[in-house]
Amino acid sequence: MILTLGNGQSFDTETDLTPPERHILQKLFLWKSMASNVEEFRTKKKEALQKGWNLSGPIRESEAMSAITRDLEEKVILRLQQEKGSG
Repeated sequence: MILTLGNGQSFDTETDLTPPERHILQKLFLWKSMASNVEEFRTKKKEALQKGWNLSGPIRESEAMSAITRDLEEKVILRLQQEKGSG
């Protein structure tokens, strides 16, 4: 899957992320829509990186994963601002 970030940067998840990172990213896509604040999202990311894939142990976050998750954090912030504005 090709992901294009808000800044125009693109990543191919098949080649730019490791299998464990792809697994974690799937979870973070879900948390992007569920997190009640950006800190909760960051905590979930940190927990997932510590647990690894199938509890395999800590995963080292690549530069690509870091850039993608920063973009997801921005999307969490935007979602929360929109929810606050419409509520």
